[in-house]
Amino acid sequence: MAVKESGSPEPGAGAASKGGRHRDGRPWYAGRLKGSGVAVRRRLREGDLGPAPVLLALAVTWAVFQSLNDHFLSPRNLSVLSVDIVGTGMVAVGIVFVLLIGEIDLSVGSLAGLSGAVFAALNVNVGMTEWLAVIIAVICGAVIGAVHGFLFARIGVPAFVVTLAGLLAWSGLMLYLLGPDSSIHFSEDGLVATLTSRYYSAPGFTYGLAALCTAGYLLVSYRDRGRRSGAGMPYRRTGEIWVRTALLAVVAFTTVHVLGRFEGLPLALLIFLGVIVTSDLFLRRTPYGRQILSLGGGAEAARRAGVDVTRVRISVFMVSGTLAATGGLFVASRFTSASPVSGSGSLLINAIAAAVIGGTSLFGGRGSTWSALLGVLIIQSIASGMALLGVETAVQFMITGGVLITAVIFDSLARRTAESRRRV
Repeated sequence: MAVKESGSPEPGAGAASKGGRHRDGRPWYAGRLKGSGVAVRRRLREGDLGPAPVLLALAVTWAVFQSLNDHFLSPRNLSVLSVDIVGTGMVAVGIVFVLLIGEIDLSVGSLAGLSGAVFAALNVNVGMTEWLAVIIAVICGAVIGAVHGFLFARIGVPAFVVTLAGLLAWSGLMLYLLGPDSSIHFSEDGLVATLTSRYYSAPGFTYGLAALCTAGYLLVSYRDRGRRSGAGMPYRRTGEIWVRTALLAVVAFTTVHVLGRFEGLPLALLIFLGVIVTSDLFLRRTPYGRQILSLGGGAEAARRAGVDVTRVRISVFMVSGTLAATGGLFVASRFTSASPVSGSGSLLINAIAAAVIGGTSLFGGRGSTWSALLGVLIIQSIASGMALLGVETAVQFMITGGVLITAVIFDSLARRTAESRRRV
């Protein structure tokens, strides 16, 4: 029996004649189209809607705002948008890790603000070099995340309570470090400021990077196809690989072209995409990443399968704390100062909303770090469009809340559908 390249045995595989038709007279591609339809229906029954609804929502959002203001999709506004998403997006990637195990981290906003305050206090008030201050700020985030994870996984305090207490405690420590002025300004030409102010405009570099990423994806896809084929596992068809590669090439080269018409590729965006790709590979290609995903399906089942549940839970909160601290540095970089704005409640709300809107399940076990990118693009696009239209922030919050509750409803319905199918 032939193995279907999209994930299950191919109906009628090997039945095509030399003339390109099946023996029963059907076109050669009929079986593959039917098999693809079966695979799609199976994914829908399992509650896996994929990125299609999010991409559709993003396209509709962009189309609406462009129709209302023709500056929305201008190179300048898209360039600003590509940098604005990074701080919140970094925090959202950490939230994805926590949501995958079915938990929540309410302290990430405060941790982001504390990270900026620690950096600014050490660099400006103490005179420490920026590199060392950055490292200490990120380590602080990791250590605090480990403390949260320890209290949750080892002591048994609910994650909601632990991180809620952290939200209050780290906000207070942030205000203490900032002092009576409630803000500390640092150099506009230093390392942290450069994170969101440096752009690469040389066409040879930017287009070469787009070509390198596209070629890398193609090579990795073929390598994965060969490895899965050799192991007798389902694998993607060659045509599907080329279609995906072509779509990636269109997105990559269009992005380079559009952003190049303003100032070029932002360093912040490149770092953000690097974090997403690395964390996605970590979750999908490493045994430890698969342990995180399995834990979201049920702690007891994961424990019986040999997963060290306590260690995984602590490490996940460490990842969340580290990325929250990193995101806080990018937020501070936009203002070239550390202030309570960097750790405001809106950062926490937007980070969680981005992860959920992007497709990560609140119930654990399903999601991807790409959810953070898609979700934060929708949220920041709404904010950018509202700003161009002169709409007040209150309306922006209401619209973002509506998008969030819609995403949660779809997530709940998908989960209920999947559970009902398993009971049948």
